[in-house]
Amino acid sequence: MGSCDCPDGTCECGCGGVPNVTPVERSDAAQLREAVRERYATAALEVTAAVTVDPTTPPAPDSACCAISIADSESGIFGAGLYSAQEHAELPDAARLASLGCGNPTAVADLHEGETVLDLGSGGGIDVLLSARRVGPTGRAYGLDMTDEMLALALENQRKAGLENVHWLRGNIEDIPLPAGSVDVVISNCVINLSTDKPAVLRETARVLRPGGRLAVTDVVADDDIDQATREDMHAFTGCVAGALTRGEFEQVLKDAGLVDAQITETHRVHQHGGSAIIRARKPDSAPV
Repeated sequence: MGSCDCPDGTCECGCGGVPNVTPVERSDAAQLREAVRERYATAALEVTAAVTVDPTTPPAPDSACCAISIADSESGIFGAGLYSAQEHAELPDAARLASLGCGNPTAVADLHEGETVLDLGSGGGIDVLLSARRVGPTGRAYGLDMTDEMLALALENQRKAGLENVHWLRGNIEDIPLPAGSVDVVISNCVINLSTDKPAVLRETARVLRPGGRLAVTDVVADDDIDQATREDMHAFTGCVAGALTRGEFEQVLKDAGLVDAQITETHRVHQHGGSAIIRARKPDSAPV
C-alpha cells in the first residue's frame, strides 16, 4: 500500500525556493505559499465533508483552482468535468470531487506499462491513481503535495481504489524529494502557476527526469497583457491566474531548465486574463543524470 515517503523518514521534505520570474521577497513567498496551503487544505476538508454527507455533492465553488471563474467542479472548465465517464468510474467519489485542476494531464502524457510517473501538487490523488492504472503493476506513480489534509484524502482514495503501486510524498514542488534521474514522466494539473519559484520547479523537474523523460502538464498560461492589479491580488494568486506565466515566460523557463521540444497549446479560456494549456517538453536523451 502507498505511504507518505521521504528519504530521511521524516515526511517533512523540501524547503522550496523563493524567486518567481519576477523575484519575490522571501517573506512574501512564505506568505503566498501559506495562503495556497490554507486554500487547498480547506478544499480537502470540504471534499471529505461532502462525501460524508452526500457523495454526489461537489465541493463549494470557492475551493477550486481558479475559483474566480468557476461555477462548479463539473463545469467542463475546471475539475471533474474534464475527465471522462470511464475515468470517473475507475475512482472513488472523493478523488473525483477533489479534482481542482484546469485539465487532464493523464490524457496527454501517453503513459506506458512499467513507467514511473510523478504528479506535482497531487491533491486528492485523481491523476496519480489514474496514472497508476495506466503504468500497471510494474510501474509506479508518485504524488507530491505540501498539504497534509490533501495527502490524507489521497491515501484514503488510494485505499478505496485498491492500488498498490502508488507512493505519496510530502514536500514542495520547488525541492522534489526524489533522486536525480528516477522518473520517466512528470505531470501536474493547475499547480505550477501557484509556485513562487517556477524556475526552481522546472529545474527540479529536469533533475528527476531520466534522459529522454518527458514533462506533460496542464496549467494556466497568462495573457501577455495581464494587468498588474490581477498579479497583485492574493485571492487571484491562490486561484491560479495571478501566478501564471505568459507563453513566452514559460518557454524561457523550460529552456533554462534544460528541457527541449517545448509545446504550449491552449485548450480553453478560464479567465479574462488567461487560458488553460497543455505544456509538453522533454529532457534530452544525452542529458547527464
